[in-house]
Order: sequence, then C-alpha cells, then structure tokens
Amino acid sequence: MTAITTPNQKQPWRLSPRVVNFGSLLVMLLLILVSVSVGVADFSWQGLFSLATGERSDLELLLISRLPRTLAIILTGVSMSVAGMMMQVILKNRFVEPSMVGATQSAAFGMLAISLLVPTATLSMKMAVATLCALGGMVIFMRLIRRLPATDYLMIPLVGIVFSGIIEAITTFIAYQTETLQLLSVWTFGDFSGVLAGRYEMLWLTGVLCAIAYVIADKLTIVGLGDTIAKNLGVNREAVLWAGISMVAMISAVVVITVGAIPFVGLVVPNIISRMMGDQLKRTLPAVALLGASAVLLCDIIGRTVRYPFEVPVATVFGVLGAAVFLWLLFRKG
Repeated sequence: MTAITTPNQKQPWRLSPRVVNFGSLLVMLLLILVSVSVGVADFSWQGLFSLATGERSDLELLLISRLPRTLAIILTGVSMSVAGMMMQVILKNRFVEPSMVGATQSAAFGMLAISLLVPTATLSMKMAVATLCALGGMVIFMRLIRRLPATDYLMIPLVGIVFSGIIEAITTFIAYQTETLQLLSVWTFGDFSGVLAGRYEMLWLTGVLCAIAYVIADKLTIVGLGDTIAKNLGVNREAVLWAGISMVAMISAVVVITVGAIPFVGLVVPNIISRMMGDQLKRTLPAVALLGASAVLLCDIIGRTVRYPFEVPVATVFGVLGAAVFLWLLFRKG
C-alpha cells in the first residue's frame, strides 16, 4: 500500500502485533465491565450472583438491556473499523472511510426510499435495498475519482465529502417534503439507547463479514499495491475489489439500519493501528477490530456519564473525540 510520508520523513515506529492485541484486549474487557455496570436502572453484580434473595431483576436487566447493548457496541466498532481499513487499502488512501465515500449516506437514502415506497417491507428487504444503494454510491464515487492524480491524496477525500454531502442533501430534502425527518434522524445519528434483546441481532452479520475480510486480507493487501503487482502475483483484482466494496456496503447498511451512522470510526482507528503496526492487513485487522470496539465502548460510556442520567449519543461523542484525534495524527511528526 502506498504510504503518505515523504522520503525525508522518518518512518513511524512499530509495535509487535502481540503487544498491541494483548493491550487492546485488556482495555476492551475492562470497558465491557464498565459498560455493563453503567446505566440509569439500578444494577449490581452482588445482586446478580446472589441466590439468597431470589430476585431476578439484575439478571433480566443484564440479559435484556445491558449485555445486548454492549454486544451491539462491540460489533459496530469492530465492523466499522474493519470496513474503514478495507476502504483505505482498496483506494490506497488514508483519508477515507465509508461515510466519506457515500456508503453510509447512500444506505440511509435507500432506507428512506424503501420506507416511503413500501411501508410494509420486511427488515431483510430493507437491508437488501440499503446494501444495493450503498454499493451503488460507492461505485459512483470510485468512477468520479478515476481521473484524479494518484499522488493527490487530499483530492479523494474532498471529492468524497462533496459527494456524500450531495447524497445527504437529497435525502434530507425528500424527508422534509414527506415529513419523515424524525425517521431519517434514526439512521443518520448513531445511538445505542434503543438497543435491546431482539433489536440488534442483525449486527452479527457484520461479524461474519469481518471474518471473511480477515480470510481474504492478503489478497486485499496485494490489490492495494497496484494493478501490475496484483496481476503478476496471480490475484484477480476485479473479483477481490468487488468483494471488498460489497462487504463494506453491507456493513454500512446493517450498521445504519440497526444503530445509525457513527462518523470517524473507520477513519481514526485504522490510522492509529497503521502507525503502530504497518500496512499488512492480515496482521493489523485483529488490532483494528479490538481498538475499534474499545473506542466505541469508551465513547458510549462517556455519553452515558457526562450528563447522567441523560445520555449523549455516541455519534456526537465520537465525532468530537475522533476529529480531535485525527487532527493530532495529521499534525504529529514522524
């Protein structure tokens, strides 16, 4: 994959994958315990494991609300981080993620369209339409940037921001005309407050897609090195490319349908891991997944505690912190 450093810049420091993965796993486990414990409803681990009282309220709260929410957060963080890493490898650009290439906005447009045209559509039908729209948006974006200079790294995200803004504006206009702005906000503003048992299980599909991405990680890395290298190494570039963007489109659609769009996850997390571990996708994907889950967990905990008992949506918290971290990465030397 093409680096964004100049020949005069020092190469970024590297850490062992075992060190990064072990540290990220410990942090994630700690955040899981905090996430399960934090909330407006009373919950205590003592009451959960106490059999003398005979009360099941703590267990029911854990199984119906706290555990499903935590699992949804983990799956969202993992899938969006992996999707962002795949997009950066495919497009050979560190400044892109699904929400910056029109995937997330196109998925929201598809959800709005199917909800207006076929109000009785099943969840699977909505997911299929949202996935097709996300895929169509990504294909249009890739055609738009085809004529851009390969060395102009800033033009690609700029075109993506403009393209995504146009799709979002069209979607908002349609929602305004049809008085469905409140419905649209559910898909464009990521929030886990409504996650309960029975309302998040579709996110397990994103976990399966991330596992598939790990299986084909080496081929994605080769595709990111360029057409000539992929052909010389016997990799079918078109097949791998379509597989990658299809998985990104489906991940974006499922996340938008279930919890809404969350910005910067697929942008910040892959950049942090790439600075620490390099660009080989096979070795970096586990660390990307663990750090993505931990980052979204941390932002959700902050959102639940900063104005307790009220809750700040995780999209707002991650938008602020993610932007700050990414700006720090941009201006940090080496």
